[in-house]
Amino acid sequence: MKIKLLTVGKTDDKNLEQLIDDYKRRLGHYVKFELALIPDIKNTKNLSEIEQREKEGALILKNITPTDQMILLDEKGHEFRSVEFSRFLQKKMNSGIKQLVFVIGGPYGFSEAVFEKAQGKISLSKMTFSHQMIRLFMVEQLYRAFTILKNEPYHHE
Repeated sequence: MKIKLLTVGKTDDKNLEQLIDDYKRRLGHYVKFELALIPDIKNTKNLSEIEQREKEGALILKNITPTDQMILLDEKGHEFRSVEFSRFLQKKMNSGIKQLVFVIGGPYGFSEAVFEKAQGKISLSKMTFSHQMIRLFMVEQLYRAFTILKNEPYHHE
């Protein structure tokens, strides 16, 4: 199985980017992983929140193939403890899917079309974080999940 983290907009903080790159490198020991960026929408001042969600949604769906399983990172999604998340990943790997895609949307969330296409939603916290920070948190949690599955000492209960 391959895992893709699909995000809207680039990370403009070099420190965050460096940390994300470190976890991407670590993840490569366990799984094929890709971080895919959808460029920010231009001229958003002229768009309503709904129009921006729709445009971003169309770009997100262009990056999803029919065999992908898409999970949205959404504040109303299911919350996992790290061990539970590792079991969730194990079940996905056992199910034989080719690619699991986690999606971090833009500042106003996801369009209805994206919600309809998604196979699930997860939340990393009830708190609100910047989309740039969520990228780091998600990559770290993926790494943590694989170390849990391999019984490696990174995670402590």
